Amino acid sequence: MTGVTRRRLLGKGAIAAAAGAAGAAASAVPASAASARTTPAAAPAAPSAPAAATASADVVIVGAGLSGLTAARDLVAAGRSVIVLEARERPGGRVHGLPLGDGTTSEGGAEFIGPTQDRIAALTAEMGVQTFPTYNTGKNVYYRNGKRSLYATDGLLGSVPPDWGVIDLQLALTSLGTMAGQVPVGEPWKAAKAEEWDSQTFHTWSRSNSLSSGARFLMDAFISSTLSVRSRDISLLYVLHYIAAAGNASSPGNVDRLINTRNGAQETRFEGGSEQVPIRLAQRLGDRIRYNAPVRAIDASGSGVTVTADGITVTARRAVVAMSPAIAGRIDYAQGLPAGRAQLMQRYPMGSIAKFVAVYDTPFWRADGLTGQSVADSGAIDATFDNSPSDGSRGILMGFINQTNIRRLDGAPEDQVRAAGLDSFVKLFGAKAANPVRTAMMRWDNETWSGGGPVGIAPPGVLLDYGSALRQPCGPIHWAGTETSDYWTGYMDGAVRSGERVAREVHAAL
Repeated sequence: MTGVTRRRLLGKGAIAAAAGAAGAAASAVPASAASARTTPAAAPAAPSAPAAATASADVVIVGAGLSGLTAARDLVAAGRSVIVLEARERPGGRVHGLPLGDGTTSEGGAEFIGPTQDRIAALTAEMGVQTFPTYNTGKNVYYRNGKRSLYATDGLLGSVPPDWGVIDLQLALTSLGTMAGQVPVGEPWKAAKAEEWDSQTFHTWSRSNSLSSGARFLMDAFISSTLSVRSRDISLLYVLHYIAAAGNASSPGNVDRLINTRNGAQETRFEGGSEQVPIRLAQRLGDRIRYNAPVRAIDASGSGVTVTADGITVTARRAVVAMSPAIAGRIDYAQGLPAGRAQLMQRYPMGSIAKFVAVYDTPFWRADGLTGQSVADSGAIDATFDNSPSDGSRGILMGFINQTNIRRLDGAPEDQVRAAGLDSFVKLFGAKAANPVRTAMMRWDNETWSGGGPVGIAPPGVLLDYGSALRQPCGPIHWAGTETSDYWTGYMDGAVRSGERVAREVHAAL
């Protein structure tokens, strides 16, 4: 490779054009006009910018989310020297404590842990973080076609609302489970029917395999609440793999584990917030992490890698890029990347999501016999949870503003988003929800270093043609992030698994 990428070539062309234009403008000034001017005094020279720091290590890791931090932990334990470069001023990535304006936080990003999420559970225990059950006592709220109804979740249907189309829905979900069982975990493109399933959206399949509007709405709600996209946005094969991945080597994934609170992925929360796990892990790694250091370029044209970030340049034998494919695609890879990897990063967008929280003196909905959980077909918020602390000392309602709902509000001022969020809470939980002590929101679509959430998704055709590039190293560059995990892709557990996997991979390659 020559080291000249298209981006660099265009950049040099633009600089040359600008210089040429400036020269042409100067030569076009008549000599008499030039001689008539008074030559201004020379301006004092601007102080030179401080030279960027340099450092070297066995491995440089790009991103201090759970995957990058876990990889760093394991590599350090194996005796390797590591430097972690993080664009933000904090660790955690998409695990973030949202400031509430009173010195406390609520989970602004990933927050739950459930059965078979063994690796995040192990890391949580290692970090000494305690957990507690998600509040799940009482009834859930279902808002559909302008009607609010309540339903229990301890029956045969679990978290599925009692819509008249529920039988239709159960038949479709049974079919999904059967199909998901035929998808190899971590390698969905190898499924026998991969081409058929990756050639259609989940929307197409759901309409062909259901008759009732209720079943179709609830399948759309399943996609929105788990992936924050519309069912028309996403490949059926991707959804089937997401289901298959909701387990571990001894417990196959299933839909119920994805959508349920009890015995499901939303079963448990973290004392002090999920952010305590990456914060404590980052503290153990100490000054190996460099914050406010977004990586701009990775050059692997030599014998190792040179990673250029704001304020520092690191040389290493290997690099780990621990972030979503979409954000990884913003880095300038000086030597270029294989076409499969480069095009994967162009085709793997993030979901669209914001989390809106309202703080109340008490969790008043509990006194009304409600769990704080809901599903709605209208309004800004389409799903909610009780995010109150374990002691119930105050009430916190959290609502997801997903897919089209947040896309329409991405450019709106916070006051407008706040009003829309509170309108939804009032519709779902009554007039008491109208007057919170304070509110806060995390607008992931507008967050520079995530560009959406909770996970990167694959539209039709992407997994079949480019999926194998998710984890395939590109020379000395390796890939991590929850999107690369086999089990629990899209979850904190998947991020930890990917960090452990890439650490083994890199250690073996050194």
